[in-house]
Amino acid sequence: MTKTPLDVLIVEDEVWLGEQFSRTLQQAGYSTRVTSNGHAAMDLIDELRPRVIMLDMLLSGGTGLALLHELQSYTDTGDIPVVLCTNIAGDLDVKDLRPYGVRRLLDKTTMHPDDVTVAIRSVLV
Repeated sequence: MTKTPLDVLIVEDEVWLGEQFSRTLQQAGYSTRVTSNGHAAMDLIDELRPRVIMLDMLLSGGTGLALLHELQSYTDTGDIPVVLCTNIAGDLDVKDLRPYGVRRLLDKTTMHPDDVTVAIRSVLV
């Protein structure tokens, strides 16, 4: 049985925000799934093979950095582009995160709803 790959896996522990990101991306034509923790995210990544991962850095029960390390430890997941969406974006530099698959960095404190779609579109080109 061939599975249709998922466009975007959203890993966000603030449920309402993950759902908002999902609605915004679905309105732009993307298929999405939302999960709130890194362990469930790895299972979904293995199952659904998302084209891009939208990841919060500060997750309850772990950090986004642990998930980034996990992704890079496998050849079949290491090439999935990641968009980080975090409150600590001001403390991070996307250039330092590129080895972890991070292609875009969104600051939750200053972003607009359309920024999500623009970021996802830019890494899928």
